[in-house]
Amino acid sequence: MPGAGDRGKAPARWLGTGLLGLFLLPVSLSLEVSVGKATTIYAVNGTEILLPCTFSSCFGFEDLRFWWSYNSSDTFKLLIDGTVKNEKSDPKVKLKDDDRITLVGSTKEKMNNISIVLKDLEFSDTGKYTCHAKNPKENSFQHQATIFLQVVDKLEEVDNTVTLIILAVVGGVIGLLVFILLLKKFITFILKKTREKKKECLVSSSGNDNTENGLPGSKAEEKPPSKV
Repeated sequence: MPGAGDRGKAPARWLGTGLLGLFLLPVSLSLEVSVGKATTIYAVNGTEILLPCTFSSCFGFEDLRFWWSYNSSDTFKLLIDGTVKNEKSDPKVKLKDDDRITLVGSTKEKMNNISIVLKDLEFSDTGKYTCHAKNPKENSFQHQATIFLQVVDKLEEVDNTVTLIILAVVGGVIGLLVFILLLKKFITFILKKTREKKKECLVSSSGNDNTENGLPGSKAEEKPPSKV
């Protein structure tokens, strides 16, 4: 049976678990920043590109600060800095380093969008773009997400020839297997019908008796009448 020491450890374990849960709850409900599923995007030199960023918080937010930064192998700079007063207010820009940058953010329909558009792309724009956010309701902890932009001369066309060949081969194999399966079922059906016909033929022929056997149903041979 458990001793007094074991009984004393149980409340301590429950207390420790509860405190851990209270500690992790704010973390799980804290501000989240996302730049989408793609970690790298490509854009053609001289065009424009949307750099996506959204945020969410189960605590709500007030006077949230956001900013975008650029980082390459030899350069770091702040691109844009702004705030979002509350859920009913659109983002406001306070500082912008480059006139080619436009904020397209909005809080309508709870999108919490703080994306930017970068126009007239240059090859030197290649690098890491990080979206940052701080929520005063969360003790101004900083949250961020990074996306890599690669500016190219032209987008490479994807050659789907190999993919199409593979799909054609796989489709042909599947079609052949289906055909073999149907053919097998058809042959099985024919053989079954053939056996049934043979069985019926044997049953009908067994009713015709041989005359010499004298079995019922046989046709007796006529004998001439005996002379008195």
